[in-house]
Amino acid sequence: MLEKRSHARVPLEIPIACEAKGAAPFSATSKDISIGGMYVESEHAPPFGAELVIVAMLPGAKQEVRLPAVVRWVKPGGFGVQFGLLGAVETHLISELMRG
Repeated sequence: MLEKRSHARVPLEIPIACEAKGAAPFSATSKDISIGGMYVESEHAPPFGAELVIVAMLPGAKQEVRLPAVVRWVKPGGFGVQFGLLGAVETHLISELMRG
């Protein structure tokens, strides 16, 4: 299978909250992350193209971060998101995770 991702991903299993306009927030679990996006394990799957905010306590963070994201694919048990414009703090935290 051809790999479409432009960014390598690293495993990251942490609880997250997903917020969408006009919908109740729901809890989920991140499974991996890159500077470009995240795989989210959840029984609740927003539709393709849905705009979300992922709220998470990333390793190394002093407080929760809010990551703007768009749903890019959905499959049973989870979905993938592409991050929107990230701030300097969020970019740094994810970059540090990528270094291991």
